[in-house]
Amino acid sequence: MLEIERKFLVRSLAFKALAFNSSRIKQGYLNSDVERTTRIRVRDQEAFITVKGKSSENGMSRFEWEKQIEISEAESLLILCEPGIIDKSRFLVDVDGHTFEVDVFYGENEGLLLAEIELNSENENFTKPNWLGEEVTGNNKYYNSYLSKHPYLHW
Repeated sequence: MLEIERKFLVRSLAFKALAFNSSRIKQGYLNSDVERTTRIRVRDQEAFITVKGKSSENGMSRFEWEKQIEISEAESLLILCEPGIIDKSRFLVDVDGHTFEVDVFYGENEGLLLAEIELNSENENFTKPNWLGEEVTGNNKYYNSYLSKHPYLHW
């Protein structure tokens, strides 16, 4: 399956008042190679294994495969993950028919706020809310796999 998304820094916490859902996420990487990543994620009471391919040249699209697994399996696999577990809260915010996923990071990535929007095509139009900041689509240092090895607090 092809994933098309754009990523932005977030300039304020104004999105929180607009969120229709939030969840806590803990994730680690069995493989964080830029060509292919394998991620284990626990989100509230659900768990997933995800494989992502290399991003396109502009960073907007890449292959993604995901499968739900048992939480006990995910917890066992998290032990095998590379160092640098990502801990964050994700807020879902609807803006004119599109859903932004806004991540608030904790631990060594504290202070980083990122928003992603999934699109049906790379040229799809969408409304940019005033709390959205600079676009960082395609900038590898804002990928969770990069943040797990090079935390935001050490930049």
